[in-house]
Amino acid sequence: MQFRVATISDAEAIRLVINSAFRKAEGFLIDRDRVDSEAVHAFLEKGKFLVADDAGTLAGCVYVELRGERAYLGLLAVNPDLQKAGLGSALMTAAEKYCADAGCRFMDLRIVSVRRELPSFYQHRGYVETGTAPFTPGLNPKVPCHFVNMSKPLT
Repeated sequence: MQFRVATISDAEAIRLVINSAFRKAEGFLIDRDRVDSEAVHAFLEKGKFLVADDAGTLAGCVYVELRGERAYLGLLAVNPDLQKAGLGSALMTAAEKYCADAGCRFMDLRIVSVRRELPSFYQHRGYVETGTAPFTPGLNPKVPCHFVNMSKPLT
């Protein structure tokens, strides 16, 4: 498995892995794809995707955006057939190192409040809750929810 910064030629594979991973994890919450091609291209213009490349097949990805001394992480996604094998943690480690090497001192992320498995995953990696935010307007979740903001120092 090779970890690398995605290129524009990875956009379709990124879209597919994100949507398949989130469909499995959030199917109880929303009835639509998490991202479309335009969104992936917009993310690629604003930040970077780090990808796990398994001999030319995209196994997972994570989005990072450098914001001065802080970095934002989102859209951590692993092919559902490869989940529960540590690839998500490996992508997190690669993202944290990438952002620290770029001079960021903190990593910020947000999780959906009703994803009960996520707080412990991120807390185990050193993230702490820092507040909440409203859920994305227009996504029309099936159950009431909000975002939980989390952060950790990268030093």
